Amino acid sequence: MGIQNVDKTLPSNQMVFDLRRDADKYHLFQQDIERVMQDYGLTQEERMAWRGMDISRLAELGVHPYFLPQISRLFKGGGYNHNDSDAARLYAEKMGISQKES
Repeated sequence: MGIQNVDKTLPSNQMVFDLRRDADKYHLFQQDIERVMQDYGLTQEERMAWRGMDISRLAELGVHPYFLPQISRLFKGGGYNHNDSDAARLYAEKMGISQKES
């Protein structure tokens, strides 16, 4: 699941790129993820992974490693970027990373 496994043609890559830069698209994602996934032409495998917030599966499908933590921020917000933020905990959980107790 490294940079060598990136699928540049995978619609999820473009979707993450756009959602992080376009507030209107991000707002629509928050309101209607199904529509956004349809608009980007995601495969059924991608859609299942997004619905389940399955970040490791998205990595297996070819999402760029840089985007993987960004996906958790799309779901949990990015205003509090710290190791014990909701986004960081989601990322760690989905990627099988154990976090030390504070």
